[in-house]
Order: sequence, then structure tokens, then C-alpha cells
Amino acid sequence: MPDSFDQLAALIRARFSELSPQFQMGAGFLLDHPDEVAVSSMRKVAERAQVQPASLVRLSQQLGFPGWNELRNLFVARVRTRPEPLTSRARSLVKSKDALANDLLVAQQHNLEVTAAHNGRAIVEAARLLRRAPHVHVAGFRSCYAVAFGLVYGYRLFRSSVSLLNGEAGTLEMQLRTLARDSATIVISFAPYSVEAARVAEAALEKGSKLIAITDSAVSPIALNADKVLIFSHESPSFFPSLVAATAIAESLVAHLLALEGAGAVEQLGIAEQSLHEKGAYVP
Repeated sequence: MPDSFDQLAALIRARFSELSPQFQMGAGFLLDHPDEVAVSSMRKVAERAQVQPASLVRLSQQLGFPGWNELRNLFVARVRTRPEPLTSRARSLVKSKDALANDLLVAQQHNLEVTAAHNGRAIVEAARLLRRAPHVHVAGFRSCYAVAFGLVYGYRLFRSSVSLLNGEAGTLEMQLRTLARDSATIVISFAPYSVEAARVAEAALEKGSKLIAITDSAVSPIALNADKVLIFSHESPSFFPSLVAATAIAESLVAHLLALEGAGAVEQLGIAEQSLHEKGAYVP
């Protein structure tokens, strides 16, 4: 029986493909909404996860717990070991007359706060993994391309062994040949998950590259077998999901990597910045 939320999350990810569809829906909700599980009744959790309450009991037992209450205790303990969720501030905001504009800002703030609560330690661990890799590959397709490009742009300012997997002109398969054992691969995607992102994640596993998933669910196709999973929230009143939190994760990773590298990275950053100015990249 798992002794902590982290152990439970690892167990669910390892066994997810073996679970029934009902159990997969329940398990996915547990990992993606741990704060709700900690403060909600089993019936409410079942309703939100769109499963029967009995399914949560049986899922708990299949994961090694005597029943639901014992499993839920891990979620309660998780909340007690960190500060009060920052999302409470977002919920207290009062809507202005300019409803849509204000709602967008509130949703983005909510996404950032939820994402911060999910990933504090995980971002540091992911940065350490990336620092050890001889080469880092980054992939994001469709709307996630901008997040991937921004990560590579910032990281390359102080590290040369970083490359973008973009599949330009149908060359993704050729680019995937460059993945090597002990390298690291970052894949960014959210539901509905792009075929290309899933292919990159699959290739990383095949080649022995460490996989970091930046995604919206701990049980997304790119997260199930990842070495590190960074989850972002993308709720939005707009017609399209928000990528503000995903961008924040990418920027946070780059900042942590610079801090880990220390003086050497700062020196490389200075060289890159001076070169850009000298070669006329910016308006005088």
C-alpha cells in the first residue's frame, strides 16, 4: 500500500494501462484534482469523475487500500504538508462589468496558482535531470509550438546543446534519429493530444532518452511513462484553452537551469547578449 501521495501517483501511472475504463476515469481524476479529493465526499468525487461511488471503493482496493477512506487520507495529508492552495484567492475575486476580459484574467491567474501548487518541487527535479543530460530535445506542436520555441530560445542563450524537434517539412522522423541514450526530451501537449507529441514521447522511450512531459494530466499519453511530469491547468472562458501556465512552467525551468549552472551559465549568457547587440539584433 502506498505511504504517500507521490507513491500513489507513481503506482497509478505504472498500472494505468491495466485498469478498466471506469477505473481509468477515476484514477485520472484523483491525480489531476488532488485538492478536491482532499475536501470532498466520495459521492462528490465520483460525480465529478463521472464514475459510480462503488468504483472508487473498488479502485482503492485494487491499489492496495482497505477502502476509500484510507486512500483519501493520503490526499488530506498532502494538503496539510503545504500552504493553503493559492486558488482560494482567485475564487474570491469579484467579477467586473467587463465580464469576459476580467474572466480571462481571473482564469489565467487561477491556472498559474493551480500549476504552481502542482509543480513546485517537480520543476526543480526536472531541471536537475536536464542539467545532467548531454543534449536536450524539446517538442511542442500546433499551439504548444510557441511554448517549446520559447523554452529552447531561452535555454540556448547559455547552453548550446539544446534543439527543437519541430517536424518542419515532414522531417520529424529524421529528427527523431538524433535522440540518444542519456539525452533528455521535453514534450509539451494537452488534450486533444497531438499525434506528433505522442510520437516524440514514444521515440524518447525507445531510444533511452529521459522524458519530461509538460501536460494537462498525470495520465496523458505523454505522461504515463515519463520520468518527470509537470502538469499545467488551461481553463479559460475563451474558445481556446489558455497556455499561460504552460509558458510559466517553461520559463521557470529555464530560470532554474540558469541558477543550477551558476557562474558558467551567466558568462555564456553575457557572451550571447553581447553578440546579439554587436550583430544588430536590436534597435540601437
